[in-house]
Amino acid sequence: MASLIGCDFSSRPSKRKPIVLALGQAKQGRVQLQALQTFETLSAFGEWLAQPADWVGGFDLPFGLPRELVETLGWPTDWTACMDHYCALERSQIREQFAAFCNARPAGGKFAHRAADKPAGSSPSMKWVNPPVAYMLHAGVPLLRQAGVHLPGLHAGDARRVALEAYPGLLAREVLGNRSYKSDDKAKQTPERLLARRELLSVLERGQTRLGLRLVASNALLGRLADDASGDALDATLCLMQAAWAQQQHAAGHPQYGLPPCDPLEGWIVTA
Repeated sequence: MASLIGCDFSSRPSKRKPIVLALGQAKQGRVQLQALQTFETLSAFGEWLAQPADWVGGFDLPFGLPRELVETLGWPTDWTACMDHYCALERSQIREQFAAFCNARPAGGKFAHRAADKPAGSSPSMKWVNPPVAYMLHAGVPLLRQAGVHLPGLHAGDARRVALEAYPGLLAREVLGNRSYKSDDKAKQTPERLLARRELLSVLERGQTRLGLRLVASNALLGRLADDASGDALDATLCLMQAAWAQQQHAAGHPQYGLPPCDPLEGWIVTA
């Protein structure tokens, strides 16, 4: 069976804040986390994606923009053409156009949302601050397309390398509710957040989420997941679990890896 990857993505990776990959495999309801790998540049990550391989991956970045936003701005409504247009813009141009869109709308409804945002509880993919997911799309989708991977429901590519939009917060919230388990701010890396990460890991190890999958890992890797106060390694592992669920759906005969019929411009978040 194909390998699994979970990706905690950064639109501006660095030594301090790299892209983190969780690598593993699934068998009989158990998801084995085998390794964690980091990338400090987008180009290094792009080279890794382009290598011939067999994997199903969950990527924590949006793969599409809200249809309402795209139509209002008069951009192409075909996904490929829309991504060509969007990814050719500078970040400053994105910020200006999205801010103008928001400024023209009433308070409480500034952002446009995709259909998947509500069930997933995810930030709108047009958001350019806290978190800057619009820039993650801008940086990440070109890497996936250049690598020739397959994006079910959006873009046909190499069927041996399958990329799905994942969202770790969806799985974390199922266990922890609204309790925080991570922060990039040193002052907020509290004992309470460490306890929350340990609780989340314990539930994943017992397989007590709606995914019905058990996380298996060495004590050393489990320790790294608990001790990483930024939550990046744990988020990559949550994406790995979502990718494992999608792989299971595909093995059971679901051609779209468990994704429901969805807007071919917006895409969908796996398991939402």
